[in-house]
Amino acid sequence: MKGLWLFAPCCLAILFLSCEDVIEVEVPDTPPRLLVEGLIRVDEQEAFVPVRIGLKETNSFFEELPVTQAENIIIGIERFDSDGNLIEILTSSLAEEAPGTGIYIPDPDATFDQRIPTVFLDENVRFTLQLRHKGRQYLAQTNYVPVVPIDFLVQGKATLFEGDETEVIVAFTDPPVVKNYYLFDFGSAEFLVTEDTFYQGQFFQFSYFYVDPIEPGTELQISILGVDKTFYNYMDLLITQSGNQQGVFQTPVATVRGNVVDVTGLDNEEIVDNTGRPDVFPLGYFAIVQEQVRTITIQ
Repeated sequence: MKGLWLFAPCCLAILFLSCEDVIEVEVPDTPPRLLVEGLIRVDEQEAFVPVRIGLKETNSFFEELPVTQAENIIIGIERFDSDGNLIEILTSSLAEEAPGTGIYIPDPDATFDQRIPTVFLDENVRFTLQLRHKGRQYLAQTNYVPVVPIDFLVQGKATLFEGDETEVIVAFTDPPVVKNYYLFDFGSAEFLVTEDTFYQGQFFQFSYFYVDPIEPGTELQISILGVDKTFYNYMDLLITQSGNQQGVFQTPVATVRGNVVDVTGLDNEEIVDNTGRPDVFPLGYFAIVQEQVRTITIQ
């Protein structure tokens, strides 16, 4: 299902041009890059963080991405006090969920429980993903981002171009003072980002339109996720370049860099970017965010 969203009713005019000529596109032959699928969605009512890290490699355009395996992979947890002083360091070792899947979860065969309790999730905790893949070392860091719930979902009656679009009105209340960024997941790989520049600390609602027809009785699950500014910018670019028709971490039309960094050969642990090595980078993103979910049944 493809969707459009509106803050307020507006008129749009789109001109579609067709051409019968066949254009030959020369696909660049580039070495494969590691692709990290590391968006971890947290339900704070659960006891543990649902860690699942997917690893793939890029290949030629228009082909399914093959899974790949890490030589080792861990998540470091650093806990700080309110003054920013480091008070505790923990690690969670990951293992492949099943051979050949490329999906990594807390190692169930470890001597000690490798799962991350949700009680660790607050603004004073930093998570570091470290993995080794084909002899290279990769690292990504993130902080947990909470989010407000969706106040309500209502099916609207407005339409856009063809007259058979389905409108869903989404409402939530933005917290005051703090700058907030949001990612909405409307299902079927349809995503939307928004930030509170014009509605900080206010009740806010908008319309999202599902362009493809939806059968009456269909239950839609819509999520709101908290994100930081960096992840917001990443998703904004990814949605724009993919036309909002691909999964979060699928290879977009043009390369969009995430927060996973190739740190091979770097001897300073504080260096977490590729400055000076612009051609050495993986793809994908590592983030641990709160997700609030609501459902609506289409009439």
